[in-house]
Amino acid sequence: MTSDVWNPSQYHRFRDERRRPFEDLLALVQPVPGGSVIDLGCGTGELTLELHRHTGGATTLGIDSSINMLESARKLQTEQVRFDLCDVETLRPGHDFDLIFSNAALHWVADHPTLFARLSILVRSGGQLAVQMPANYDQPSHVAAKVVASSSPFHEALDGYVHPEHVLEPLEYARILFEAGFARQEVRLQVYGHVLEDVSQIAEWTRGTLLTDYQKRMSGRLFEDFVSSYKDEVAKRVGDPRPCFFPYKRILIWGRKSPSA
Repeated sequence: MTSDVWNPSQYHRFRDERRRPFEDLLALVQPVPGGSVIDLGCGTGELTLELHRHTGGATTLGIDSSINMLESARKLQTEQVRFDLCDVETLRPGHDFDLIFSNAALHWVADHPTLFARLSILVRSGGQLAVQMPANYDQPSHVAAKVVASSSPFHEALDGYVHPEHVLEPLEYARILFEAGFARQEVRLQVYGHVLEDVSQIAEWTRGTLLTDYQKRMSGRLFEDFVSSYKDEVAKRVGDPRPCFFPYKRILIWGRKSPSA
């Protein structure tokens, strides 16, 4: 077992599909020429560079908790864009930003009312917060993982652990942003339809994200058994369509802090 099981190559198997929500979120972001930007959960860094070009910021900091991801990101580092090993949960007041941006990362963090209230403090007056998160926990791809994790021998190996669901309903984020001083905002649930070769590709997709949470908690051989059982469980729920339509729900959040906030 290892603490960092993130695999850039596995994650990028569906690079084009994964970038679509990023592009939609980026379209909501207004430039901050000369400003300070932070990208929470920067991954391998390519999208952080696009974020920097779009905003025109003076500096952009990408942070991630995965050493594996940062090894790739740091190859892209420039004078204006740098990457640091840091956990979102350790960010505290002391620095503030014209834009806090996060693409497909904050769903890993617990207690979103507290998290978003804390992040809002780090946004300067008139600044922006832009977040995109998966919201697919009620779909076969995610339900199947919970079912398998709750069955033997995985239940015992995981000591009863099941991947938690931290993401709230879109309405809750709108309320949280308003109470934090983001009078201008856009919060929406969007479904992205991905066409995969067959149902086995769903497992390849989640193996790069969701299933890593189980991978780091069990031996390599047992995890491969877990993936095999997971594929069977997904097939039970989805069937064997070829091609396989894989709908994926995501929440896109953008807000601008009131100048007086």
